[in-house]
Order: sequence, then C-alpha cells, then structure tokens
Amino acid sequence: MKKGVLLLTLIPLLLFYAFPVGAAEKEQRTWTDEIVYSILVDRFFDGNIHNNGDANVNDPSAFNGGDFEGVTKKLNYLKDMGYTAIILSPIFANEDNGYHGDWVTDYYKTDQHYGTMKEFKKLVNEAHNLDMKVILDFQANNVGPHSSWQNEADKKAWFHEEKKISDDGDQTDLETSWVDGLPDLNQNNEETRQYLLDAAKWWITETDIDGYRLNKVQYVAKDFWKEFVDAVKSEKSNFYTIGDVQGDAGLISSYKKTGIDAFMAYPQNDELREAFSAPDKALKPVFDAFAKSEAELGVNAPQALFMDTQEMPRFTKDAADHNENPGSRWKMALSYLYTMPGVPIVFYGSEIALNGNVAPDNHKLMNFKTEQELVEYITKLSDLRDMYPALTKGNMELLYEKGATAVFKRVYGEETMVVVMNNTSETKTITIAAEKLEKNNELRGLLNGDLVRSKDNSYTIVIDRETTEVYKLSPKSVINIPYLLVIGLVLLIFGIFIAFVIKRSKRNEP
Repeated sequence: MKKGVLLLTLIPLLLFYAFPVGAAEKEQRTWTDEIVYSILVDRFFDGNIHNNGDANVNDPSAFNGGDFEGVTKKLNYLKDMGYTAIILSPIFANEDNGYHGDWVTDYYKTDQHYGTMKEFKKLVNEAHNLDMKVILDFQANNVGPHSSWQNEADKKAWFHEEKKISDDGDQTDLETSWVDGLPDLNQNNEETRQYLLDAAKWWITETDIDGYRLNKVQYVAKDFWKEFVDAVKSEKSNFYTIGDVQGDAGLISSYKKTGIDAFMAYPQNDELREAFSAPDKALKPVFDAFAKSEAELGVNAPQALFMDTQEMPRFTKDAADHNENPGSRWKMALSYLYTMPGVPIVFYGSEIALNGNVAPDNHKLMNFKTEQELVEYITKLSDLRDMYPALTKGNMELLYEKGATAVFKRVYGEETMVVVMNNTSETKTITIAAEKLEKNNELRGLLNGDLVRSKDNSYTIVIDRETTEVYKLSPKSVINIPYLLVIGLVLLIFGIFIAFVIKRSKRNEP
C-alpha cells in the first residue's frame, strides 16, 4: 500500500513538470504599474454611524456619513477589482458642510466626521497589508471661507489681499488671487510656508501614507512646490506626488522642474469624454491629444488618465445626454485608460455608472447594492495590466486609425500586445500588414477570446460594435506532442494505481 501512496504523491509532480513554464518573475513595482481608485470619503461608505454628528444623507451639500472605517471595510472590494492604490479626498478638519475637504481649518487633525487618527492609521495599515498604497489630496492654496485664521492678528500676513482673478489671468495674478472666493494662502510668508511643509511631512511620519495628489497646483508658485516635493521625499524616498494642473500640455510641462512625479492628464480629458460619450465618434482627436502631450512632456511621461474627477460632471452624464447605455460607453473608455501609456485613475462610483452634473450632484452616495455590470470588466482589464508588462511599461505605436476604429500596439522587450478598438455602431473588419507586427504569428484575444492568424502576410481582424479586444502576439499554435505524451503517461499511471487499489480492496473483503 505504501507503494501506492508514493505513486499517488508523484502524480502532482508529473503534472507540474508537464505544464509549460509560466511568466518570468515580475519586475520591481513602479508608479506605472498602479491602478488607482479615487474616493470622496464622505460619499463612499458609512462604516461607523457613531461619528456622523450632523451628517444628513438628504442634503447633498452637507456631510453624508462616509468615513475611514467605511473605506477600510471596502478595501477587499477594491482589491478584488485590481486596484493597487487609493486616493482619498482631503481628510483634514474642515468647516461646516466642508464634506469635499476644500475648506480646511486645521492641517494636523482629521475631520471628526471621518473618524479619529487611530482609525485612519488602521486604514493605512490594512491597505498596506493588502499591498495597496494610500495617497491623500493635499490642499495648499486656500482654507475655508470662514477660517478663524483671518481674525488672528499673528496670521494676517498668512493671506493674500482679497481679489478676483483678472480677465488676462497672468501667472502672478493666478497665484495671488482668491479662487472661488476662498482665502488664498500666501506661501511667500515664511510662517505660512513652514506650516504647510511641516504638516505635509508630519502626515508621512505619523501615518506612513504613500503619496499626495496636489490640488490647484497652478495657483501656487513653482518654488513652493519644489520645496514641498523635496521636503516630503526627505521623509520617504519613494513618496509619490501627482500634480493637478488644470491646463494645456505646455502649462503642465512648465511644472516638471518642481519635481512633481506625475500629472493629471487634463490635455487628453476633453477629447476622451467627447470620443467615448457615444459610438461613431472619431478617435483621431484622442490620439492627437496623446501625441501632443508626449511631445510637450516627453515620451512615456508619467501621466494620470481619467474620465472625471470630483470637480467635473460625471462621464456617465455625457453618455446619458446622448441617450446611450452608460455601461457600453464606460467599457470603451476604461479600455483606453487601462491599455494606453499612463496610469488609470477611476473616480468612485464609475463601476456602477454613477450619474451627476456639477457638484454636489456628481457627489452622490455610492450604492453597493446596485447591479455592478462593470465590475467584472474592470477586473479583467486589471488582470491584463498585472499579467503583461507591455500594457504598463511598453512603447506605444498607432498601427491603424480610421473614423471610430483604431489599432495600436504596446511593446516591451519580447512582449507585444495589440489593442483593437471599435467605437462604432457596426461590426468592422480591419486588416493589418504583417510587417507592422510579425509574420507567421497569431493574435490571441484576452478579453473576448478571439484568435487571428496571419495569412497572406497580413492579419484580418473582425471586431463587434462598441467592443475592445486586447491581443497578445504569439507564435502560431502547434500540437505539443511531448506534452500530450506526458499527460497520457500520467493518466495511464493513475489508471493503473486505481486498478491496483480496487483489486487490493477486493482481496481484503471478508
């Protein structure tokens, strides 16, 4: 009987060696490998009703109850979709109704509606246990409209004189005017500057967060941001900064010398929203905007691709305005975000196609009980980014673009991925010359299971309406005789063993 047990033990080993060797060991994780979920803390999930205070879910302009404990409880939900990092809206103490985080009163305290510092540290710790990074929005431009600092004699110099941005809006004017009527901090004042820098460093050492998204960057002087970036990186060398510069590629490029690691891809956003809001819209403006950004910022510049933020109407509204199915439109848009150079940042609720116009309408409560048709699709896209480095690190080359269809490839080392987008209302046939890929290979579809083999020195792809397929360029499939022989041998041995056990059990019967 011992021989039988030994034989049974050998079977898994034989099966293991029968299968081909998997992918090589992964390279060290960098910013380009991240997939980011952006959370408006107050509107995400109420995990602790005891800190709600004056929260009122029936008032869209008031606190609604979302908190640190709610985010912590949903980390596995985000992890399962493939998200590797989260961005939290400003969590510092805010004025009444400052649920959005823009009306800071104290940079060293958490807002009581979100929970305690202990609960925030637990959130960060739980995220790190899941190998997820935590990034905070940092607001250095202004404080709340009724800030008590304005009435403190020793803080008079902390603010610029109240004035609106002039029509010409030159850079000096932008940096010294009150944006949206909010008291504008004077970073040229040494006390103000040091307060902000010390607070930024304190959060890193106190909570071990991983990065800041810097809000309203263009309204604060570049020399401050340079000192800010140096300061936070002195606390944590791999600390990451994302600049929210709402301008064209030229303006964004002017902030590269500050040391900010990546920038929100505003120059591409308008074209993305327009192209994917409805089928049959041309994709050329999208790729032109990408090329222009690369020309200004540099090839493979770290950009954060997105469809909407808490400052914008929801992309779902764009689709609804065209009487389109938001699910189909989101699939096309997400396919672009996840496969083009850049890091996708997805605003909370996008996975349920949350709708809404300008704030606070675009800040509706997340509903986890609705049908989540996009969750599975997002998970598939995340899996592909995780499995194939070409989709995160590879160079991009546009192979075909006509009307609302496009084909591009991402190449990294020996790996080539091909992405085909049909943003039209009908099935399309696209032919790509083998010289743009490689002869005598095949394209293996990873999203929808399609298979395209080269024939007559070309690849002919047939793709359904409103569909994206991601292919891996691979050698043509052949019958693996040695592999089949090993499998057959394993099955034969297993059959002999089963027969031996049955025969022996019959002998032992009384």
